[in-house]
Amino acid sequence: PRPAFWLFSVIGAAAVAGFALSRSAEASLKGDLLMVAAVVLCGLGYAEGAKLSRRLGGWQVISWALVLALPAMAALAVATLPARWDDIGAPAWAGLAYVSVFSMLIGFVFWYRGLALGGIASVGQLQLLQPFLGLLLAGLLLHEPIAWTMVAVTGLVVLCVAGARRYA
Repeated sequence: PRPAFWLFSVIGAAAVAGFALSRSAEASLKGDLLMVAAVVLCGLGYAEGAKLSRRLGGWQVISWALVLALPAMAALAVATLPARWDDIGAPAWAGLAYVSVFSMLIGFVFWYRGLALGGIASVGQLQLLQPFLGLLLAGLLLHEPIAWTMVAVTGLVVLCVAGARRYA
């Protein structure tokens, strides 16, 4: 991507990070560092998955990713088993099923396909909008307050995403 892409990307990412920091009641350096590590690792995973999906297809890429992750995830699941299963209600099980099937399987098929077709750098910029879409849904569905700062930063991020996509 051209230098203007990187400029828009950095400004957009800084706006998202700045908004998140301004909304934090309590900061946790360990939590923040873990979040940065997760963002970097997920970004690398998205990029590799998109490159592989050009050859294999999105369905095969996410299926293999889940198969390869199974041993580590199974070990973590066993290590964190709950003490009591009867405390887990139907909404929690339904949420787990939804995240497992739609977000982590079906959603990734389309996400990898979109990254492969539209370009990893260009389409990946849409991720900057995800926190604000989540906050918007929280406002609409859970009646959380929507501050004017959220609207202003969302506007800035939308402009940055549009600029980055133009110069990708």
